[in-house]
Amino acid sequence: MKNLRQIKKKILSARRIAIAGHVNPDGDCIGSLLAFGLGLNSTGKRAHMLLQDDIPKAYRNLPGANKIKKRMKETPDLAITVDCNTKEMVGAPFNAIKRAKDILEIDHHMYRKPFGTLSLIDGKAAAVGEIIYKLLKSLNIDITKNIARNILTSIIVETNSFRLPSVKPFTFRVCDRLLLTGVDYNRLSEMVYWLKTKEAAVLSGLCMANIHFLKNDKIAWSIATKKDFSRMGGRDEDVDSVANDMLSIETVKIAILFREKSPGLLRVSLRSKGGINVACLAYKYNGGGHFDSAGCLIANKTSSIQEFLKAAAGLLDKCSYTTEKKGE
Repeated sequence: MKNLRQIKKKILSARRIAIAGHVNPDGDCIGSLLAFGLGLNSTGKRAHMLLQDDIPKAYRNLPGANKIKKRMKETPDLAITVDCNTKEMVGAPFNAIKRAKDILEIDHHMYRKPFGTLSLIDGKAAAVGEIIYKLLKSLNIDITKNIARNILTSIIVETNSFRLPSVKPFTFRVCDRLLLTGVDYNRLSEMVYWLKTKEAAVLSGLCMANIHFLKNDKIAWSIATKKDFSRMGGRDEDVDSVANDMLSIETVKIAILFREKSPGLLRVSLRSKGGINVACLAYKYNGGGHFDSAGCLIANKTSSIQEFLKAAAGLLDKCSYTTEKKGE
C-alpha cells in the first residue's frame, strides 16, 4: 500500500484521532468505521467515531455502534475518513476533522476529489473493510471477534453478499481469517443484509409495483416519496435494496431509484450491469460512487427527473454503441 510507512507513523504518533464516515451511511461505511475505531481504541488511543446521520436499524447492534457520535469538540491530532470520495460526503463532521493537521483518506471509490494530506486508496478493493483489515494487520493490531464482525459487515453489504464482480480471491481469504475469530456468519449476514422490517418489505413492494421502464426495458426506475414513507411508517433506509431489486430483472441494465429527501431534493441511487459506468453519470450531478453502484442528488422537479432519465438513456446508448464496435 502506497505511503503506508508514513501513514503508520502518523497513526502511531497520534493520541486523539477523529474517524468519520459519510452521510447516509451504509454497511461498508459503518463496518469500516467501527472496525478501525475499535482497533485504535484497543491500543490506548482515543478514537472518536463520527457520523452526521443516524445509524440504520440493521447496523445498530454492531460492536461499538453505541460509541458513534455526531460531533467532537476537541481538536484531533489526526483525522481519518472512511468510504468518502469528497469532503462533502463527510457532511457536518468535516467541521471537526478539518481542524486536524493531517487528514487521512481511506477509500476505494473510482471517482474522487481528494481533500486530505494523506491517502490510502485501493480502487480494486471489494470493500473498504478489506483496506481496514490490511491496515490493522500492518499496525499489528489484534483483530478480535468484534472487529471481525464489523469488517465482515463491510464486505457482505458492499459486495451484495458476494455477488458483485469486485469480489476477488483475496476477499475470501480475508473472510476466512475473520471467521476463524468465531463470528457467527449466518446470524451476522441475516442481521445486516437479508432480514427486512415489515415497513421495508411493504415500501420495497410499493416501489416495485410503481416501476417504469424505458429503452426496451433496459432502464427501470421508480420513486419513493415522503408521502409513501409517512403512510407506511418507514424510513429512507427501508428502500436501500430497491435499486438492486430492479437490477435483478433480466432485461434491465440500469436501475434508478429516486427518493424524496425534502420538498426540493431527491436522492438518486444508481445500479448497473453489463459494463455500464453509472458513476460517470452521478459525477456529472456532483455525486459519485463505483462503476456499477453510484448516487447523487437532483432537484425534486418533474423536469429534473426527465432530464436525468434522458441522460441515463444517453449513457445506455453510448455503452451499447461501444460494445457493438468492440464486437465488430
